[in-house]
Amino acid sequence: MSEYFNPLLVVWWILVAAVLIVANWKIFVKAGKPGWAILIPIYNIIVMLQIVDKPIWWLVMLFIPIANIVFGIMIIYNFVLKFGQPGWHVILALFIGIVYYPYIAFSKASYQG
Repeated sequence: MSEYFNPLLVVWWILVAAVLIVANWKIFVKAGKPGWAILIPIYNIIVMLQIVDKPIWWLVMLFIPIANIVFGIMIIYNFVLKFGQPGWHVILALFIGIVYYPYIAFSKASYQG
């Protein structure tokens, strides 16, 4: 085994990925979109843009350095508002997303599209 390979770390990240996939699946379903869309790269971003009522061309902006940070934060801000949460919840979504997204998925927060 390599000194850089830590099986516990691999298990930890698989668990984190599973939690976020399940949470985002539930969020997509709450918003009336297919849950399986979270599993398809790029398409999941397109569906998220539909959820937050933003144009598809924003996808291009997510591939441009610096602009991707700004547009990513704007998408998260609109996402938080679409689920009836106050704007400052963007900070929670950005910094403790592993907790915040399951909170949105499994709480009484409803999509207000």
